[in-house]
Amino acid sequence: MVKNELEFQEIYDTFQPKILRYLTRMVGDADAEDLTQDVFVKADRALKNFKGESSLSTWLYRIATNTALDKLRSPSFQRVDLLPVSDELHEANISGGVGLSEAQKPPIEKELIREEMNDCIRGYIAKLPEDYRAVLVLSEYEEIKNNEIAEILGVTLDTVKIRLHRAREKLREALKANCDSDWIEENEFVPELKNL
Repeated sequence: MVKNELEFQEIYDTFQPKILRYLTRMVGDADAEDLTQDVFVKADRALKNFKGESSLSTWLYRIATNTALDKLRSPSFQRVDLLPVSDELHEANISGGVGLSEAQKPPIEKELIREEMNDCIRGYIAKLPEDYRAVLVLSEYEEIKNNEIAEILGVTLDTVKIRLHRAREKLREALKANCDSDWIEENEFVPELKNL
């Protein structure tokens, strides 16, 4: 393999799981894998023009975000599937799964309540306007700093802060109106939303 192929393979191996997870949260499970492949095809074609003005991570998330937003805006898009609850819980380390002893695992009832809470929250995140959803997912799930989100989205830092604030407010309102308040208070899945 030539140098560029080796570089691309390393980039793919490093970032593919992150981009797939991000796109799953943005567009759902049904379309995420195909969109992830599209992102990396675009990245491979554009890699020779990458000047390093932003980090590689920011550059890839920008491609992924634009790809997701194009899909969300397409007339043919229908949200059919969301990330399975068990996968999301495992990733957020609240399912009591891998790595915990039997004594450390939460009781089954508590785990089921958490699954229900997280499903409720995930459903309302999916209903947010796409600009708010992108900012919220990048911030809360991908744990990307606001200045990097601004670079990814091609907006100012102030715009990111405003969108993030509005997204959290819209989500809080939806959760207060539609989800059990005990769920919200006990939820570890979205820590920023604990004080609803």
